Amino acid sequence: QVQLVESGGGLVQAGGSLGLSCVVSGIKFGIVAMSWHRQAPGKQREMVARINSAGVTNYGDSVKGRFSIARDNAKSTVDLQMNSLKPEDTAVYYCNVKTIFLIQGRNDFWGQGTQVTVSS
Repeated sequence: QVQLVESGGGLVQAGGSLGLSCVVSGIKFGIVAMSWHRQAPGKQREMVARINSAGVTNYGDSVKGRFSIARDNAKSTVDLQMNSLKPEDTAVYYCNVKTIFLIQGRNDFWGQGTQVTVSS
């Protein structure tokens, strides 16, 4: 069973930094990309950072230059380092994994999320 568990969320002052981690289990091969998304109250979920199997990264416009994504295949984790945090970064952050093949009818898997709150 595929499982993604996020950790590292918390309260931080504007301008500060916070690191998130996602531990992935139940997937041994066929991962196309891993990514972080966020959803603030009353808003749509948005992609903030993505890294593919070749190590190529992509970032949402609102976080470019501030966030950095990295994966560790040996530890089965994908991390998100968030710097220069702003109050508008406040949201629940979710980890996502995409696979090249279907597992129980799908190729997208999500964690339960971790809350990040940035105070002004």
